[in-house]
Amino acid sequence: MHTVWKGSISFGLVTIPVKLHTATENKDIKLRQLHKKCHTPINYKKVCPDCDEEVKNEDIVKAYEYAKNKFVVLDAEDLEQLKKEQEDKAVEIIDFVKLEEIDPIYFEKSYFLAPDSGGNKAYGLLREGLVQSGKIGVAKIIIRSKEQLAIVRVYENGLMMETIHFPDEVRKMEDVPNVPQEQKIVKKELDAALMLIDQLTVSFDPDNYQDEYRHALMDLIEKKKSGEEVVTTTEKAKDTSNVTDIMSALQASIDKTKKKKAPAKKKTAKTKKNA
Repeated sequence: MHTVWKGSISFGLVTIPVKLHTATENKDIKLRQLHKKCHTPINYKKVCPDCDEEVKNEDIVKAYEYAKNKFVVLDAEDLEQLKKEQEDKAVEIIDFVKLEEIDPIYFEKSYFLAPDSGGNKAYGLLREGLVQSGKIGVAKIIIRSKEQLAIVRVYENGLMMETIHFPDEVRKMEDVPNVPQEQKIVKKELDAALMLIDQLTVSFDPDNYQDEYRHALMDLIEKKKSGEEVVTTTEKAKDTSNVTDIMSALQASIDKTKKKKAPAKKKTAKTKKNA
């Protein structure tokens, strides 16, 4: 597994040399863009609109736009030095909190934490400390020139680090348009909604879910590769023209769920004999 970061994590005076490994992967199917006429892949060039000429990577500088078309140019040397100063720091766990105190909106990306040489004992100590206390650690880390807030928690038999957003990176709910305010809820409809929720409640098992679109797209690609004629079935679209009758929709959903969960009828002795 590829190491994306090496450093150390500290809590108090305890320092743990660690390596960071990406815990998840994006399985999106990447499609190339081709010229329709000859199926040649399309290339993209960086062109300066003012000079009307192609710009090479070595001729590009980074800058911050503080006002419309007004920039502060940042030297590559300054950025590299700043990056080095921050990356040389250990990841320090600054607080311990309960996981349920953090809303899921803050979570960003997951990484596996593995002990580096000489770090096994301290790694095991932190893991067991988190298990016994029921807490997680809150820390800061620099990854790819960006300071990240992160949490360190136990995952299976090891430790995981998850980067989380800073508070000013999370937009406010009150800025979302057309969110209904408090409104009168009909008790009969609420009871039906609660019944439906109860019937659809299960223990979460991630293996029950899959990316159906990605699988269907790969099937289509494989069929086209093998020269099969591809025929797609058209499913009748759901009628959403009348969604005002909530009670009818809830009742229909409850009935449908009951049928799905209905246990198979046991064969009686008489039925078995006739069979």
